[in-house]
Amino acid sequence: MSRFRLLFTSIASAILLAACASGAPPVISPIAQPTPPKPLHNVRIGLALGGGAARGFAHIGVIKALEAQGIVPDIVVGTSAGSLVGALYAAGNNGFALQKMALDMDEGAISDWAVPLFAKSTGVLKGEALQAYVNKSVHNVPLEKLKTPFGAVATDLKTGLPILFQRGNTGLAVRASSAVPSVFQPVRIGEHSYVDGGLVSPVPVRFAHEMGADFVIAVNISSQPDQQQAVSAVEVLMQSFAIMGQSINQHELKEADIVIQPGLGSMKGNDFNGRNLAILAGEQAAYAAMADIKQKLKAKREQ
Repeated sequence: MSRFRLLFTSIASAILLAACASGAPPVISPIAQPTPPKPLHNVRIGLALGGGAARGFAHIGVIKALEAQGIVPDIVVGTSAGSLVGALYAAGNNGFALQKMALDMDEGAISDWAVPLFAKSTGVLKGEALQAYVNKSVHNVPLEKLKTPFGAVATDLKTGLPILFQRGNTGLAVRASSAVPSVFQPVRIGEHSYVDGGLVSPVPVRFAHEMGADFVIAVNISSQPDQQQAVSAVEVLMQSFAIMGQSINQHELKEADIVIQPGLGSMKGNDFNGRNLAILAGEQAAYAAMADIKQKLKAKREQ
């Protein structure tokens, strides 16, 4: 048995020496290389904030939730209440700062009553107080110098066409964007008069794209007519806006990558006391959409 083992060892050694002498490379099993990750492309995120008066406090909750997940928009565009929140956000106020501003806001600070008895009066609110509030809050910085590119959408009263303000007086642009007909007086800028942007673009998705956004997160705070009970003349007017805005939104929201719709139920546009619940509803809606946002953002960056 020992002779056989000695013979086998000798033969194996001879074969190994012969292989070395012949210069044949040893056989090495290949090591599997990990697949390199796809290169990520820069994606410009746009945040399109819709109109809805006091329901606009929900925008703050959405912003807070996005920031908590590291999602910070490169472009902000707003209509009406969305222009107010958007301007303050673009000026450098984060979600928590916006929430504090909202809770500290006195409704009287943005309401300046006109005298509706005069024949020339075209609205019960002048809007000058809103303009002053915004300019004070952004330290009188004009639109083009805000920290984040920002646009406010209004409607040309003569032509019915939308206008996107990106330069000039920030407070004046927000005032024009928020000038609900018969509630606020039209805003005169140059040779034109402007009213609420919600007439033509309730949620300004296409303007976010026009400003250079590759990925648009739209926040729709418009009310559902069947959930609202219109009693006063103003409530009837706001409900008419909501009905009209529904058909416009059906087309424009299709261009958004993500649509967030906070559950505001029957909250009315003049319910400033509901601001806390509106902010919370915005946060909840944004977190509910967060997985979808991250998945679609990742796919967009890998394209």
